[in-house]
Amino acid sequence: MTRIATDILVSGGGVAGLTAAAAFASAGFSVICVDPQPPVTSAEAEGADLRSTALLQPSIPLLQAAGLWPRLAPHAAPLQVMRIIDAGGPTATPRVVKDFDAADISNQPFGWNLPNWLLRREMVAHLSRLRRADFRPGVATRTVLTRESEALVTLSDGTRVSARLLVAADGRNSPVREALGIGVHTRRYGQKALAFTVTHPIPHNNVSTEIHRTGGPFTLVPLPDHKGSPASAVVWMETGPEAQRLRALPVAEFEAALNDRSCGILGPLRLNSQINLWPIISQVADRMSGERTALMAEAAHVMPPIGAQGLNMSLADLRVLLELAADHKADLGSPAMLDAYHRRRHCEVQARITGIDLLNRASMAGAPAWRDLRAKLLDAMYGLAPVRRTLMRAGLGVR
Repeated sequence: MTRIATDILVSGGGVAGLTAAAAFASAGFSVICVDPQPPVTSAEAEGADLRSTALLQPSIPLLQAAGLWPRLAPHAAPLQVMRIIDAGGPTATPRVVKDFDAADISNQPFGWNLPNWLLRREMVAHLSRLRRADFRPGVATRTVLTRESEALVTLSDGTRVSARLLVAADGRNSPVREALGIGVHTRRYGQKALAFTVTHPIPHNNVSTEIHRTGGPFTLVPLPDHKGSPASAVVWMETGPEAQRLRALPVAEFEAALNDRSCGILGPLRLNSQINLWPIISQVADRMSGERTALMAEAAHVMPPIGAQGLNMSLADLRVLLELAADHKADLGSPAMLDAYHRRRHCEVQARITGIDLLNRASMAGAPAWRDLRAKLLDAMYGLAPVRRTLMRAGLGVR
């Protein structure tokens, strides 16, 4: 049985795990990153993740330090305006439209949007060029044994790894979190999200649009043009049965329902990809650290896809871990380092998930009276410039 030592073992090769591997390697640490599934790096491939991710302003310096941003920037669509539409009246037509413009608080866009499959493609390519990074796709974490001096991890290929720090970035059902006996609190909404891409005749003009009616938000996020046509990523949240019914429709019927739900704001939308379906939950780990282990990304927190918070919260986890690792090079993975990580992130995570939970419940409102109240609150909050700017800064995670 092969045994190797490394500074950091990252369990999980999704976007967050790959970013962590690149960031730690660029900071001078030796890193092994494993994931049971080889990454799907093409939109057409079976199992492709057709969701997109908006990388908000505070995440860019981290990506630059990791050497990733120069690879990602050419493929990214800027998000200059966040538009919220309430279409909760008797018919699916906009009745309140409010634009939150990044120019009100910054000379930069809110962020930049990229497809998840493309993020994986570019990150894997970058990792292959980093001398201190060893990415092992198709290899899973099998067993975890932690002790005061190290984390001992057995991989599915028989390799035993001794790591000073184990980073769990292995998803909402994290095997590492379960091995450490860290519990979670989960809220279920009875919702599912449909994720896919579309083309449309009207340019999006770098405006991300969130439409509220019932069942959850319907969001159109700008993508770079596809073969000369404007393109957007769509996340459409509905009750579970309705989402499954929509996914099963023939393409023509699905597009008819899609265009009704979009209120026609970008003209006729045409489906441009497969349709992914996944359940919507909120989930928070009881702790974000254990012996020799840090939990990050969906191993630590899961939330509905509202306001581009998911991956950006994961990168906020990573930013704190990198700062602490730089301060604890001699005692990387020590109780002092990991307790500080838990204290700095856990309360922030809980507060942000509570806010997203409230927004999601408001977007699900079905009764006309509640929908009318939602529209009035949106109108009132937008009309107060200090409140509007505060909301935009809060969404970015800055003060």
